[in-house]
Amino acid sequence: MSDAIGAGRPWASWRAAERRRLIAARLAMPAVERRRLARRIGAALDKLLADVAGLVIAAYWPIRGEPDLRPWLESVRARGAHCALPVVVAANAPLEFRSWRPGDRLARGVWNIPVPADGPPVAPQVLIVPVVGFDAGGHRLGYGGGFYDRTLAAATPRPFAIGVGASVAALSSIDPQPHDVPMDAIVTEHGATDFRRRRPTADPTFSMGRKNP
Repeated sequence: MSDAIGAGRPWASWRAAERRRLIAARLAMPAVERRRLARRIGAALDKLLADVAGLVIAAYWPIRGEPDLRPWLESVRARGAHCALPVVVAANAPLEFRSWRPGDRLARGVWNIPVPADGPPVAPQVLIVPVVGFDAGGHRLGYGGGFYDRTLAAATPRPFAIGVGASVAALSSIDPQPHDVPMDAIVTEHGATDFRRRRPTADPTFSMGRKNP
């Protein structure tokens, strides 16, 4: 994974150290505990999203101890959602999202992460983003490549971005920089924190591409 953004700056060095610490702690978690955590995150996502019928929901293929939400994706497909996975198309470009369902042919993408080999590109309305760490403002500590920041900055309309991870990954602050795009919500095994109504620039009536009644 890349630590390229901000290389040589104090905040970048601190983030790299925190990244190593948090990933090591995540990998040390027993597999049974990771499965339990993923189930609880899935339940919290269900409460946050409620009606998923017709939505395009992009998630991720789990690596390095990330919560495995593939069973949850199967459950939302059964309720009428369409699922997608991210694909890195260029080093400094936004991610592309391709339609995916269990059983589809996969190829090895960047960092050997499986990606849909044949799925057509789609524009997700909901984007589930794994976090290495997160802070009270909804800012996400990721792997350092900036892919999700670029993706959200370029997306029109912007998807409902939900960071997911264990509560032990909480940080007081990631010292956010201008390129850091905050999540709209953070979900852990203890539930969801929705930041949309806390931000004066956000439209609180707009949710996942649909106006609330």
